[in-house]
Amino acid sequence: MKLLEEVRQAIRVRHYSYDTEQCYIRWIEQFVRFTKGPDGWRHPKDVGVPEVEAFLTHLAVECHVAAATQNQAFNALMFLYREVLRLPLGPVRASRVQRPPRLPEVLTRSEVRDLLSAMDRQDSREPHALMARLMYGCGLRLMECCRLRVKDLDFDRAQLVVRCGKGGKDRALALPNAVREPIATILTWRKELHEQDLSKGLGRVDMPDALARKYPGAAFALGWQFVFASRRISHDPRTKEVGRHHVNEGAVQRAVFRAVRSLGWVKRVGCHTLRHSYATHLLEDGTELRTLQELLGHKDVRTTMIYTHVRYGGTAGTRSPLDRLE
Repeated sequence: MKLLEEVRQAIRVRHYSYDTEQCYIRWIEQFVRFTKGPDGWRHPKDVGVPEVEAFLTHLAVECHVAAATQNQAFNALMFLYREVLRLPLGPVRASRVQRPPRLPEVLTRSEVRDLLSAMDRQDSREPHALMARLMYGCGLRLMECCRLRVKDLDFDRAQLVVRCGKGGKDRALALPNAVREPIATILTWRKELHEQDLSKGLGRVDMPDALARKYPGAAFALGWQFVFASRRISHDPRTKEVGRHHVNEGAVQRAVFRAVRSLGWVKRVGCHTLRHSYATHLLEDGTELRTLQELLGHKDVRTTMIYTHVRYGGTAGTRSPLDRLE
């Protein structure tokens, strides 16, 4: 469909991530199917606000999607009309899913130790246990950990740098002493693997934004390689170039799930739980809220304040009168 190609082009010009591209394309396809009339397909430029409102209301009322899911659809359609069709929609009044306040799931320190130990017992050839330690030790998001590059690790300063995190922001974080040795080991393996790739005429890695054109040789430099590289060579879905990508994020999620299942836990624990635990434990250790905001890369301190409810108990910290009875 020509429309979808125009959407892809507009997304790539703005250097949006491949995941965002796939998400927007999927929602626009659903919207086109939703607006199909008795006379056949209708181009989005031939429909407008009423159809957008009906689609978003359909997602909320009939599909019972989460607030974040409906927001994805809304953002995709706004991008379509504003950036591709050049037809600003104006106010959209649809039934919106309300995002209820949720407290994050947080592990105790002993539970974190148990989880990491359970991951150590899995396949030692995979870096999943080390990645879990970084997500907890540095408060990394899963994709920030997957996309970590060799040049972003600085042993002299004992820090790692997160490049283009959520919101496109960079931030520097202390590298925990507990991971220095395993990180050094995996970097040695990474160098050897990269040399093997180069000897085979490979060794290319995906580059952010337009750096591949600005620095043509950088895509083959060791510093730009992903630390946690895939064991398989693959094709870039956009450029079709052959190279070595980072480990699949789904594999890391499954590794955490297997560890949780082996421990017999009933609480819902995933990769992001390690980030929540990092934030809560830092607050318990006396870290100031503003400092924690910078460490987590939050744009608004109100996002960071959710951890104060976990740390101090919120209303759950109030002593029950039952415990005062003699």
